[in-house]
Amino acid sequence: MPTRGRSRSGSPPPAEAPAGDGAAPAAPGARRIARVTLDEHTVLRRSPDVEHERAVALFDLVEENTFRLVDGPDGPYHLHLAIADNRLRLGVRDAGDRPLADIVVPLLPFRRIVRDYFLICESYYAAIRRSSPSQIEAIDMGRRALHDEGSSLLRERLADRVTVDHSTARRLFTLVCVLHIRG
Repeated sequence: MPTRGRSRSGSPPPAEAPAGDGAAPAAPGARRIARVTLDEHTVLRRSPDVEHERAVALFDLVEENTFRLVDGPDGPYHLHLAIADNRLRLGVRDAGDRPLADIVVPLLPFRRIVRDYFLICESYYAAIRRSSPSQIEAIDMGRRALHDEGSSLLRERLADRVTVDHSTARRLFTLVCVLHIRG
């Protein structure tokens, strides 16, 4: 589940979107996730490839993201991700760790994308070890397309409750996939 465009410490923060209702723009850091945790009951230690992608997605997500509750206070936010009863749960808390929102997203619409994404990631990891660069590139293009499809669906399903940019949705989708890995 490779992510593209790793952030580097010290890179400039993402530009703030202009306020559309004439309100003053949010303070820097107000539209972002400052901390992410994953439900340890559903996160299993997996292959080194998956663990690496999990770590990269968590790091990149905290380093650079755009996230804001539609009908809630500005952040920075603490986000807790879990899967329970075939639903993704996003627990959103403020900097003082007080609950702000509990967002629940049914996972049924993601089933095919996640399954196909796992299959293509397995092919990708195998290709890295034994295929030509052109074969790796072809598999990677398919992997990126599925990742984008999952990210777009996640963004669409969150749209009435949370505003996220494309890169944030991609990293969140990676973490959703990691949460799907069971023993």
